[in-house]
Amino acid sequence: MRGVVRAGAAPDLLRSLVPPVWRGLPWRALTLAGALGLLLAGTTRLPDHAPDPEPGRLVLRLTALTGALGLAFLLDDPARDTTATTPVGRPRRTVLRLAVVVPLLALWWAAALLLIPAASRPALGPATLEAAGMAGAALTLATIAVRFTWAAEVGRGAALRLGTAAAVAVLLPNRWGLLGTPQDAYWVATQVRWAVVLGATLTLSALWTPEPLRKHFRRPTPPRSTPPTTLPTHRQA
Repeated sequence: MRGVVRAGAAPDLLRSLVPPVWRGLPWRALTLAGALGLLLAGTTRLPDHAPDPEPGRLVLRLTALTGALGLAFLLDDPARDTTATTPVGRPRRTVLRLAVVVPLLALWWAAALLLIPAASRPALGPATLEAAGMAGAALTLATIAVRFTWAAEVGRGAALRLGTAAAVAVLLPNRWGLLGTPQDAYWVATQVRWAVVLGATLTLSALWTPEPLRKHFRRPTPPRSTPPTTLPTHRQA
């Protein structure tokens, strides 16, 4: 009988968490990244922009990276010490955040694709795969920071690491890298690598979403204040 009550209470508890989860999302970072990404996509409609899929592919990659940098802030939770003790664990709270953000992210990506003129728009499948891989990498970097530290706001560090990884990817030759073009002989291998990145990041995010284990590290404790030293008093005769 107790199991039935718990099973019936779980959906109500999740629904009650939707408003605080909505309020707790990093809307400033998400909105700023989304607006900047759409501005980048809109540059392909400037009058002096010649229709060409290659510049369109570059712009879409920059747009996807901008969106991923905003997504790196998704797990920021200033009230982490409080929410860690709620009856609903971190996996469910993270799923609630994703349930709110992922549909908006899909609409944002569709708008970015539509901003690219048809003559400059690259193939949608590879471009979307790359964008999903970048988003998965951002989410994984934030998940790792939450899993192995007690930091409440991990987005800035995750975004910095993602930007560093993007800079390294630019330096890699197309034979082993992630930024090839359809004219390269390694284009299919590039898409396979993006699929591996997406699968690996989603798997790691799922494995490391639960709260950190105490056996890995301890929560830092504030230093104890040293009581003031009292000097002995002498009575005057």
